[in-house]
Amino acid sequence: MFKYTVRRILLAIPVLLGILVVTFALGRMIPGDPCRAMLGEKATAEVCERFTEKFGLDKPIPVQFGIYMSQVLKGDFGDSIRFSRPVALILIERLPTTIELGALAILFATLVGIPLGIFSAIKRNSPLDVSTMTVANIGVSMPVYWLGLMLAYAFFLLKDTPFWLPPSGRLTAGVASIPFYEVWGIVAEPGTAKYFFLEFFSNLYFFNSIITGDWKVFQDAAKHLILPAIALATIPLAIIARMTRSSMLEVSKQDYIRTAKAKGLKNRLVIFRHALRNALLPIVTIIGLEFGLIFAGALLTETIFGLSGVGRMLYDAITARDFPIIQGFTLVIAAGYVIVNLIVDISYAFIDPRIKLE
Repeated sequence: MFKYTVRRILLAIPVLLGILVVTFALGRMIPGDPCRAMLGEKATAEVCERFTEKFGLDKPIPVQFGIYMSQVLKGDFGDSIRFSRPVALILIERLPTTIELGALAILFATLVGIPLGIFSAIKRNSPLDVSTMTVANIGVSMPVYWLGLMLAYAFFLLKDTPFWLPPSGRLTAGVASIPFYEVWGIVAEPGTAKYFFLEFFSNLYFFNSIITGDWKVFQDAAKHLILPAIALATIPLAIIARMTRSSMLEVSKQDYIRTAKAKGLKNRLVIFRHALRNALLPIVTIIGLEFGLIFAGALLTETIFGLSGVGRMLYDAITARDFPIIQGFTLVIAAGYVIVNLIVDISYAFIDPRIKLE
């Protein structure tokens, strides 16, 4: 398994390089001038000339790419054109929000979708099965932005009631998360790798509040993520439920399931010990794919619910032609997608012992 993992990591390098090349080229092909996009009426010919020279945009594209690659190999994504701040610093501020939102959404989709699929398969063609699959089809058809707006509007009307949930923001005004490294007295020089590492994990509010014991922040952060997580999880939930149902129905036709029933095993043991375990491979695959695709839906969800995450920042960077942010954020998202797929592939060996990773 170790050799397999190393080989997959090495094979991911050309994939990430290709993504970076395509992103770099597409960024330069977007209509519009970064200078005029950011400065507007102040973008005179003289100002734009100095602007392009300052950020190296006057050089040929291959030269620009070579300079950028030399920075990336050193772990430096460059500075944002719009904010004049290191892209790495912006990334560690925005990425934790998207990670927590995506993880909560896929957790909700998995914990609800798999049981719904199992019950639909057990009660095939029953009213429960028909109603569940009808709801699943509706869930797949509902646009994320529409459901997000409806949820935000509905809970806005429920304000001042016990059922109210915050329809926007990451934390309530006045609630602050104290970084764990400050609580523990850890000192890190700003700009160093240690500082970026500590700052990234301190911006994961769930993680930070658990290890510092600040349950007020944990509860407040969870309340703010419930609505966006539900909006983001609707489509994955429906797909997981449908995949679970079809996979369970396929497995239930196998000889070993009939043998297990003939031996007198309880129906619960047949379903969970024999049928579900053998039906997990396609389910785990679709969960991994949906976790990667969730980042696409996060753009609309973060915008609707006022969350400062990767999707929202990436959209703002594209409209402002902020090339370093576009390239850095896209590369990190692609790397995350590759890692998730690697974890899914490795999990096959644990789910089905017959699979050997060579």
